[in-house]
Amino acid sequence: MDIQLLLALVLGIATIVVLVLRTRLDAFVALLIAALVTGLVAGQSPLDIVKAITTGFGNTLASIGIVIGLGVAIGKILEVSGAANALALAFLRLFGKGREPWAMGTVGALVSIPVFCDSGYVIMNPLARSIARVKRAGYVTLALALGVGMTLTHHLVPPTPGPLAVTGLLGADLGAVILTGLVFTVLLLPIAVTYAKWMGPKLESAVTEEVREAVYGRAALVGASEGSHHGSTGTSTADDTPAQDEDLPDDPELDLGTPPEGAKPHRVGAFLASLPLLVPLLLIVLNTVTGAMDQNAQGVVGGKYEPSAWVVPFAFIGNPVIALIIGVLLAVYVLLPRWTPRSRVQHWFAEAAASAGLILLITGAGGALGQVLRSSGVGDALAEAIAATALPAFLVPFLVATLVRLAQGSGTVAMITAASVTAPLVGTLGIDPLVAAMACTAGSMILSYFNDSYFWVVTRFTGLEGTAALRGWSGITTAVWAGSIPLLFILNLILG
Repeated sequence: MDIQLLLALVLGIATIVVLVLRTRLDAFVALLIAALVTGLVAGQSPLDIVKAITTGFGNTLASIGIVIGLGVAIGKILEVSGAANALALAFLRLFGKGREPWAMGTVGALVSIPVFCDSGYVIMNPLARSIARVKRAGYVTLALALGVGMTLTHHLVPPTPGPLAVTGLLGADLGAVILTGLVFTVLLLPIAVTYAKWMGPKLESAVTEEVREAVYGRAALVGASEGSHHGSTGTSTADDTPAQDEDLPDDPELDLGTPPEGAKPHRVGAFLASLPLLVPLLLIVLNTVTGAMDQNAQGVVGGKYEPSAWVVPFAFIGNPVIALIIGVLLAVYVLLPRWTPRSRVQHWFAEAAASAGLILLITGAGGALGQVLRSSGVGDALAEAIAATALPAFLVPFLVATLVRLAQGSGTVAMITAASVTAPLVGTLGIDPLVAAMACTAGSMILSYFNDSYFWVVTRFTGLEGTAALRGWSGITTAVWAGSIPLLFILNLILG
């Protein structure tokens, strides 16, 4: 590979890491500056660099910006309406007694598809505490399973913004990414639960006194103290009674407005709660399946084709924009009671738009960097260099995402950076866009630690500090990262 182009790539990635870690600038500005550095070092003219940045930014948001905004809006309504809590309780009942870690991992995976994992964990953690109080043990196991379940779908399954952005940057089929991400989640969840069940009991004694008392009650502290003097295991002696109401998440009805006199209390069942999430996903997947069937019937493999008349309706309603508009309508008119003020709903949408804003900017900036890599020749040079080695091409985005995640902590920034670097290679090296997308998202799961905001959310709520936090949370995220590697090899073998 030409030394100048290699230097351009290395300095571009280094610029992102240094600016995010060492300056007051965020990832959006860092990605734009990295695009400038890459283009200049590669020898591209300044005006061409600016053109590439604006073109890449606009093209990326044109394909994925609306979808991210709608997806975040659905997640906000699920959160404030109590639908997320209803789904969680339904899964706990479904799995039954003795399988609580599996239930919590599944709950986390489901809730984190539409809801950001940071806020989702805050919403669902009281369920883990309630179960642990009834069982009088096992809180760390439940908390870790819940947290990593959220990590899996947050990284792997659209319409979470990160995977959505990667899908758009790489030109992968959204329905295929959803299906594959769900399959990866199902296959990786046993690794997560096994690790949580193995490490959780080892870390119970390391839980801070404040959290231990909040979970098990004051008797837990007395029991632990007596256990240290009498050689017992220190198991909590809290009453073996069902969790009290104050241990459950706050009643969302308090935020839904004042019901008219005589109105029945608003409650969201699990079936209704699932509709705004399940219907759009099914429509998108249906579009993918019918499109594949039509292409197969026409003898077209990949690329653009003219849909048959019978496929057009599925292609329309299964378009991510249309499917998620339907999801938003279901969320507002099925999950919220009729007495919720319009101003309050609009306020929630404004909050969702605010949370999506930075993701949209980072996604667009990632597209800008990718366009500079293409137009400057860095992408083609990198493709030629990889082709001359024995390294499987799909490992490049995986390793880029891994290194960027380790350096700066954000999984979303890591996967978008990896997709931006990989996008120019997809066609040249013949990497399947689906494989490249999954490599970007899976590589970004590694070793959540001090530079990751979600690390602090999970460990503070769990009551783990220092090495206990690293053994518990950093360890379990690295375990699922490692487990994704053979899955990527298998996926590449199938599609390659």
